[in-house]
Amino acid sequence: MVLTCVTLQLLLCSSLPGHAQSSAAHSPQTHSSLPDGPKPQVPSPEIPRPPSASRAPQKVDAPWPREVERGAEKVAVFQPQLEAWEGETMRAYAAISVASKESAKDDQKKGTHPKYGVVWFTARTEVDKVNRQVTLDDFQITAVKFTTAPEREAEYKSFLQTKLPAKSKVVALDRMEFALAASDAGQSSIKGVAVNNEPPRVIVTAKPSILVLVDGPPKFRDVGGTDLHKLLNTQAVILLDKKNNRYYLNVMDGWLEAPDLMAVSWSHVSKIPKEMKEITKGIKERQKSSAQEGSTPPSLKQANKEKKIPEVYVSQGQAELLVTEGAPQFERIARSSLEFVKNTSANIFVDTITRYHYILIAGRWFRSKSLEGGPWEFVDGTHLPQDFSRIPENSPKAGVLASVPGTGPAKEALIANSIPQTATITRNQAKLDVKYDGSPQFKVIEGTKLQYAVNTATPVIQVNDKNYYAAENAVWFVGPAPTGPWAVATTVPPEIYSIPPSAPLHYVTYVKVYDSTPEVVHVGYTPGYYGTAVSSTTTTVVYGTGFYYPTYVGAYWYGAPYTYGVGVASTWSSGSGWSVTIGVGYTYGAFYYPWWGPWGSYGACCWGPAWGYGWGGYASANVYGRWGNTAYANTRAAWANPYTGNYGAGSRTGFQNTQRGTVGVAGRGTNTNVYTGNTVGGRGAAAYDPKTGIVAAGGAGYAGNIYTGQGTAGRGGVAYNPNTGGGVAVGGNNVYAGKDGSVYRYDRQNGNWAQNSGGGWKSTDRPQPSMQQQQQARSMGQQRTQNFSRSMGGGRRR
Repeated sequence: MVLTCVTLQLLLCSSLPGHAQSSAAHSPQTHSSLPDGPKPQVPSPEIPRPPSASRAPQKVDAPWPREVERGAEKVAVFQPQLEAWEGETMRAYAAISVASKESAKDDQKKGTHPKYGVVWFTARTEVDKVNRQVTLDDFQITAVKFTTAPEREAEYKSFLQTKLPAKSKVVALDRMEFALAASDAGQSSIKGVAVNNEPPRVIVTAKPSILVLVDGPPKFRDVGGTDLHKLLNTQAVILLDKKNNRYYLNVMDGWLEAPDLMAVSWSHVSKIPKEMKEITKGIKERQKSSAQEGSTPPSLKQANKEKKIPEVYVSQGQAELLVTEGAPQFERIARSSLEFVKNTSANIFVDTITRYHYILIAGRWFRSKSLEGGPWEFVDGTHLPQDFSRIPENSPKAGVLASVPGTGPAKEALIANSIPQTATITRNQAKLDVKYDGSPQFKVIEGTKLQYAVNTATPVIQVNDKNYYAAENAVWFVGPAPTGPWAVATTVPPEIYSIPPSAPLHYVTYVKVYDSTPEVVHVGYTPGYYGTAVSSTTTTVVYGTGFYYPTYVGAYWYGAPYTYGVGVASTWSSGSGWSVTIGVGYTYGAFYYPWWGPWGSYGACCWGPAWGYGWGGYASANVYGRWGNTAYANTRAAWANPYTGNYGAGSRTGFQNTQRGTVGVAGRGTNTNVYTGNTVGGRGAAAYDPKTGIVAAGGAGYAGNIYTGQGTAGRGGVAYNPNTGGGVAVGGNNVYAGKDGSVYRYDRQNGNWAQNSGGGWKSTDRPQPSMQQQQQARSMGQQRTQNFSRSMGGGRRR
């Protein structure tokens, strides 16, 4: 979906407390916070700013293998291989070597060789998707096996239990995602849900256009002391002047008007009712204060002079708007029957054999014989032309591969979508105060014995008369009544996780409690909390359940999750992996964003530099940062470090902790401050430019698919940037553990394998079946980690 075209950008956010809009407003307001919500963080005068951080590439983790000394011996641990990763618990194993401290040359003269073995361990993981790191805690060595020295296994196990946790504390998330993909458990535990795949209203136009969603029948409220009425159940700012029966829609710094809300042709108006002048002044002031330094807010007046006033499509329900810049221009995808429309950021294709048009919206494929006229029908994986799976990874349309069942990118998306963002929350520091529009009103969740509160922004679930559960910023709370008092929950009733996709609170089923102590609770959530889902029909990651949920409008409007109309797309690139991108329509300080669940309470949130540019996109945003560092102080991950958090010392600022009312120091606000994020960006294919992409060469003969074990011939283990001609070698991280305790080595120069059973390395033509996938996974994880490190340089590239 394209929400903006040419230079036009629409103010689509006007939410009041509880991601709602209120009839009590005298003028449109934006980004009001809940009582316990974060406020814009500003530098504290008591805390001086440190010097700017270097722009040099920042390492995500230390190189592998990692070494530790033991007397006259040197023990090397190679990159872990995964057995399973369930919730916050990881089970893994790794190859290890033990050698004397003397040089390899001296060892050879003496006839000695390093001893190789395998170590198995478990650990609790704390995932930092912003910084692409996994921190391992509660490290436990479960077994050690040395084929040539079984009598010393207990000795080495004790030593490794003491030394290995510190050496293996932080591992790059991209390494672990690829390792999980190559494991037997990689996708076996991923289950789909029954989403709704009925097509929405699809609007295809070649003219500048914008889409305004109205959540159900229009509901107006008086703007006190005026003749104006504000449309409550929409993110757009729409006013009705009943005196002259005109509708006014705010766009940029001005207004469009029409005699009918559902009109397509809205005209620019320079003379507005006097009651709107104060509202307009407030909007302009917000735009100016929110504009990026050195930039000028766009002008509707100027757009009118350039004859670029858009057509306006108002939809009372879910819809998608696909805009081309002029008549569609098609370009052929090499060696296929597919063509794509190149003058749009939407994903529009045509099969030249069948003449079907295909569009990809919210991760779902639809087809029609007519691009402009429809009708559209859903296409499952078995009926999608095979040529979609053959789209080259350096194609401008490679991003759609994440939504083509069975492809490597689609499987990669499944893995990335299954990994939780985690945190350790101090139980007595996280507080909840639920606000209702009047007395609490509950409605049965269909298919369960549960009920949920309809007249609040907070998802509150009644399990029985004495137990109520609420989820706030991915932390569960429990209370004896709808109004509390609330305490951090240490367990969640299983029936909550049976809430079906057809229910508006399905998204809370992706928030988990893993463990607890009297002081803290270990929690996490997967991107489903942000709206993603695995479709049981296609076994791919989609956005939204596809269901339309009835809205609540009282003194406030409480929006429910939407699938369509918010410009969300699932995409992928070889350089940065899977991400969820989102369309934007804004006027400097107001975004178009999902207004429900973790987003709505706080206005535009969580895009930050990750907005639509790979490494998870907005699905990698960390909602736990909102709790304040007094609540997440026990979290080990880098994002939670109040002194070095996120992107380096140069990004630290003083802030007012809105959870506890104290002043402190916090890391860069990308994951903690929802108001400092990047306000511009691309979506879909625009997020990946093949001219600046990274070409991978993961080893002789296998640069390719870790899911099939097949690839394209190539020499050397490098990540290669075609623009600089430079590459970074994978290094000596080429030793792998077999599950039976055997150890293998891969030779990148010739693509051969060798096995070490105690008498040195001997060539083998038959390594364990998974070993080739393990090698490819390690190489691809190395490449992706290096790409991310280069992109940071003191702060993630915008």
